[in-house]
Amino acid sequence: MGETLKLPLIDLSSSDRISTSKLIRQACVESGFFYLINHGVEDELIKRVFDESKKFFSLPVEEKMKLERKGLTGYTPMYSETLDPTLKTGDLKESIYIGPLTGVDHVQNRWPSEEVLSLWRPTMESYYEKLISTAKRLITLIALALNLDENFFEDVGALRNPMGFIRLLHYPGEQIASNKEMYGASAHSDYGMVTLLATDGVRGLQICKEKDKHPQIWEDVPHVDKAFIVNIGDMMERWTNCLFRSTLHRVTLTTEERYSVALFLDPNDDCVVECLKSCCSENSPPSFLPIRSGDYLRTRFNLTYASEV
Repeated sequence: MGETLKLPLIDLSSSDRISTSKLIRQACVESGFFYLINHGVEDELIKRVFDESKKFFSLPVEEKMKLERKGLTGYTPMYSETLDPTLKTGDLKESIYIGPLTGVDHVQNRWPSEEVLSLWRPTMESYYEKLISTAKRLITLIALALNLDENFFEDVGALRNPMGFIRLLHYPGEQIASNKEMYGASAHSDYGMVTLLATDGVRGLQICKEKDKHPQIWEDVPHVDKAFIVNIGDMMERWTNCLFRSTLHRVTLTTEERYSVALFLDPNDDCVVECLKSCCSENSPPSFLPIRSGDYLRTRFNLTYASEV
């Protein structure tokens, strides 16, 4: 394992929004990761989500494969995801994606039957709505952290029917006796604006703040009770011309089973992601060309799964 990392605690309930936004800016510049506390999502709801997640992943493989991923939603079995193309095998995890509940015609969620898991769909829909609301509140503080109006991302269309995806993940906790280099999730950065992650406390998550340094230094991200782990995604890095970091991270294998639930908040499909005027200059020109959010998301997804969405 690597060094243990100390990340700042960001209090979403704080009335001092300016001070909070300054703390967010510092965290996003230094590591791209922080903890979010007092976020307003009830402990009991989070517990139900993890309980239902365990029920789903304990189903027979043939039952889970009835929901196999089509497009951007559904079940992905073990080894189906390749985050690091230099590795010869996929990651040792399984997952299921849940996308926008309304307003996005090309996203069709795939739900277990009520006969199999009667509480699964209502639990996940409640959690989805809560997490989207929490993420939108956080985005207003990120706008302030960039010295923008708090409604900036709303005004440019990023949060009009945003492409938010919940992903439930299960790492089986097996040590593989082979010469292959394997991970629960190999080194990668996230695609969108921000990610909010809930974990069950089992270790494994690591980040590498300096991805271009060799050898790379990996630091453990410890679990903090009742906190979400938040990280900046690639689209926010593009918007800020690399001021805010979309940091490399991975999940190492342990002997313990591990469950986590992530919300990936991506902008509206038609939102154009381009360098903010405050983040570029004659001496620091934009590092990326403007791109439609939907085009970027599909390109990254296709590379990960070697399929068209």
